[in-house]
Amino acid sequence: MTEKPLHLYNTLNRTKEKFTPLNPPFVGLYVCGPTVYGDGHLGHGRSAVTFDLLYRYLLHLGYKVRYVRNITDVGHLENDADEGEDKIAKKARLEQLEPMEVAQYFTQRYQENMRQLNNLSPGIEPRATGHIIEQIAMIEKIIKNGLAYESNGSVYFDVLKYNEQKPYGILSGRVIDELMTNTRELDGKEEKRNSLDFALWKKASPEHIMRWPSPWSEGFPGWHIECSAMSSKYLGETFDIHGGGMDLMFPHHECEIAQSNASNQKDPVKLWMHNNMITVNGKKMGKSLGNFITLNEFFCGDHALLTQAFSPMAIRFFILQAHYRSTLDFSNDALKAADKAYKRIINGLRNLRMLQVPEPGQIDADLEKRINEACDLAYEGMSDDLNSAVSLAALFDLLKAINSLRSGQIPSGALSEKTFARMKETYETFVLDIFGLIEEKGRTGHVLENLMETILDSYTDAKSRKDYAMVDRLRAKVKQEGILIKDSKTGVHWDYEE
Repeated sequence: MTEKPLHLYNTLNRTKEKFTPLNPPFVGLYVCGPTVYGDGHLGHGRSAVTFDLLYRYLLHLGYKVRYVRNITDVGHLENDADEGEDKIAKKARLEQLEPMEVAQYFTQRYQENMRQLNNLSPGIEPRATGHIIEQIAMIEKIIKNGLAYESNGSVYFDVLKYNEQKPYGILSGRVIDELMTNTRELDGKEEKRNSLDFALWKKASPEHIMRWPSPWSEGFPGWHIECSAMSSKYLGETFDIHGGGMDLMFPHHECEIAQSNASNQKDPVKLWMHNNMITVNGKKMGKSLGNFITLNEFFCGDHALLTQAFSPMAIRFFILQAHYRSTLDFSNDALKAADKAYKRIINGLRNLRMLQVPEPGQIDADLEKRINEACDLAYEGMSDDLNSAVSLAALFDLLKAINSLRSGQIPSGALSEKTFARMKETYETFVLDIFGLIEEKGRTGHVLENLMETILDSYTDAKSRKDYAMVDRLRAKVKQEGILIKDSKTGVHWDYEE
């Protein structure tokens, strides 16, 4: 357990601050989930892994976390605008399906990807279509408070009027005068009073499939109101942490702040967190740019930009190796390096489990110091705004000692029982519980362990008989499966090829 308190970077004030829950030990965490009209890509994976890391660490620190991650299944129009076709309805029209068939299909595929990445499931995963009543009620409150207006059956948020009471742009740092300058003027045919106003409710056109009754028209909610209504329903009018990708900071999260203040007269969130983007050749990876690679394509290697398939744990490690607020540039070489490093970590876990509690011996004071410092650094990294890169570096320091103990290069008695126990607990806790890295099912299980035990027996027997041709054949056969047979002072064992 770390002695240093957790500090997190708050996008709202651009500083790292000590995390103190509103109602300890309870923590309310809301994260923007996907719009389910296509398969999740690596950018979706990064956001999900980032906030899974936060969730896991909060749980490890002893907090009781209510984690809510929504599913957007209506209201998200093309180009994130107030006009145009609903993204899910468009997909449904092209595929000749019902919109809910599209939403259900891609929701299930997204959830399966999350399981493959070993992300813990959120406690609540609300869908926008299941909360139409709450959204209508929130819109009615905003209208009652004089900060929204109805126009031809649609309802719009009055940004300029709101800005007279509280600054619009407080999260993203946008200044409203600049927004006015950079936004096109109304052409006289628009329903909005001002070009900055955004939709809370849209009247459905005759061809629009997804529609619900409301006091203003048969229509559908605006994209931004969905998260405001669902987060306040499950976490209260003000809660601890709201997360998402930095591309959602404006306008989506900015609008959430405005809506919640207009409805409830209070800021909805104490601390805003945003993960940075995945880039491809310096450009954001995204569906709108057409340069995205889906998670399923990574897992099977079926994409022109990929030279091979990459396992879910290799992808997870690739994401974890960089601090969540830094950009992460995709390349095959970077993914291959991540896969190799992941296997080193898992080999270390296997080797650690084979080590026995040290017998009393000559304690190496310098080694003890290095191991305890590495254990401290692992926690210090995580407590410093989830700096997983620092914590992983500390794990690799522990890994060197683990492998040296396993090979016999460091005698067992060089460590005290207390330091050995701390090294074991820290390494296992970080690998499995905090980083969520697991030995993948294709590479694990009793069948593989039993098979390798038999092979190692045959290998040892061949060596004792000086049948080196058999020794070489066994080495070559298992190497084809990504496994290395290793001889050491402590005997024969196997590792995954790194």
